[in-house]
Amino acid sequence: MKRLIIKILHLLTRKVIKKYNPKVVAITGSVGKTAAKEAVFCVLSKKLKARRNVGNYNTEIGLPLTILGVENAPGKNPFAWIGIFMRALGLIMSKHEYPQVLVLEMGADKPGDIEELLKIVTPTVGVITAISATHTETFKSVAGVAREKGKVFRSVPKDGWIIANHDDPEVAKLAQTSQAQKIFYGTKQSDEVGICASEIAVSMSSSNKTGIAGISFKIHTNGTVTPIILKDVLGEHQIYPALAAASVAQALGLHMVDVAEGLQELVPQPGRMRVLGGVKHTVIIDDTYNSSPMAVQRAIEALVSVKDNGKTFAVLGDMLELGSLSEDEHRKIGRFALKAGIDVLITVGERARDIARGARKVGMSQDSIFEFDTTDDAGRFVQRRMEEGDIVLVKGSQGIRMERVVKEIMAQPQKANKLLARQSEDWLKRK
Repeated sequence: MKRLIIKILHLLTRKVIKKYNPKVVAITGSVGKTAAKEAVFCVLSKKLKARRNVGNYNTEIGLPLTILGVENAPGKNPFAWIGIFMRALGLIMSKHEYPQVLVLEMGADKPGDIEELLKIVTPTVGVITAISATHTETFKSVAGVAREKGKVFRSVPKDGWIIANHDDPEVAKLAQTSQAQKIFYGTKQSDEVGICASEIAVSMSSSNKTGIAGISFKIHTNGTVTPIILKDVLGEHQIYPALAAASVAQALGLHMVDVAEGLQELVPQPGRMRVLGGVKHTVIIDDTYNSSPMAVQRAIEALVSVKDNGKTFAVLGDMLELGSLSEDEHRKIGRFALKAGIDVLITVGERARDIARGARKVGMSQDSIFEFDTTDDAGRFVQRRMEEGDIVLVKGSQGIRMERVVKEIMAQPQKANKLLARQSEDWLKRK
């Protein structure tokens, strides 16, 4: 039944695309694709009627629902599916107002996922944010991840555009497989890089309870310099979604003024490097939405970049779906934590014990390492241990539910439903 529903859904969605012919911005990557989607949408919305995936609607069901303008999947309700099919037929049979551009995040958990989504739409603009060890349990290697994600670039026609992160060697390599027009973005100036960031810094503010306003930097393109500030987030890697948005805007004919205005309105997504106030006048970096080796390293770098007089806590949960790479990648994170200068390392989950083992192996004091099986135990321990001025990073894969640690230590837990990831009734019922 599910396969039949998907087949009908895809057939109707392709007909909707053919009729309204919107520009399609397809975004994929190992990390940063959701942040890039939100940044691109905010920027394009300044001048164009745009639509993007809601939440994690980036799959064979979620992506066509986005195209049809449906925000709630009907699950197993056959009558609700009939209603969606009738909606699609209405779009096909009569003229309706429709977005000029679709900003579509494309997810891939296994080989063939991207190819299936590309049967529905052909991108006008293709964006790949980064390539790293994610879902290697099914892709078997980083090369396997690259092959799948690279299909987005290869699907863009010659008169379209590909947007490539020049700082990522794998993405830069994939860009060479496309015949489309190219815009490279990055942090290192060169003849190839058309959109470049400089003067990246943490912006402080006494009017903000955490003392941190966000990340500031300048975008250089075509001889112009545009100052940008991203509110309430940390991490140099947070500039990459903004650079991707600036690149897409340039490809579609928007100006850097539109980029600056759009990014000014960008609201950080729950669980994605969001800065929150903690109990005892502490600061939390909430990066609990998901996890992968590259993302953890970037989050740790952001943590130590804002260290002041307090201690730095890295509360790290299991990184899932790494397959045979799991033990080694977790141990690498432990070694990286010591090298970065983390004061207190706390792990949650069985796989994350290898983070602790990796840190101990290279000389981190046993007095600075603590291991827990559950988020509840870890959260209570952190709350007892943290003191005024400390900064706490919390990160882990979805299945570990590290947002529960954040809720335990945040200054305003009554606002958890607005500020934290996975606060729907369905998620809260899960153990």
